[in-house]
Amino acid sequence: MKGVGDMAAMKPRTGDGPLEVTKEGRDIVMRMPLDGGGRLVVEMTPVEANALGDALKGATA
Repeated sequence: MKGVGDMAAMKPRTGDGPLEVTKEGRDIVMRMPLDGGGRLVVEMTPVEANALGDALKGATA
């Protein structure tokens, strides 16, 4: 049994890096860097990705 002192050290994650969008199987995965570190990871269907794209285009027009 592991005690508190036996836990592995965790490396801090940074939000540095580009926005990444990949196709994984039938789904699309978006990895977006966040302010303050970390990444937002969203898995969506192609239909949802198209709806997100339309919504973003509408918000920036």
